[in-house]
Amino acid sequence: MITLVYLIPISLFMGGIGLVAFFWALKGRQYDDPKGDSERILSTEWDERPKP
Repeated sequence: MITLVYLIPISLFMGGIGLVAFFWALKGRQYDDPKGDSERILSTEWDERPKP
């Protein structure tokens, strides 16, 4: 029972870190081009260098 005193705050803290990282990725515009991603994954063209 005493371990719950330690585990619950640790898990809440880690969940908070994950939530902050998710919002940071949203603010950094990581998920702005879903249509382009869906077209690139179905393309048969192979390119070794990323496009600028």
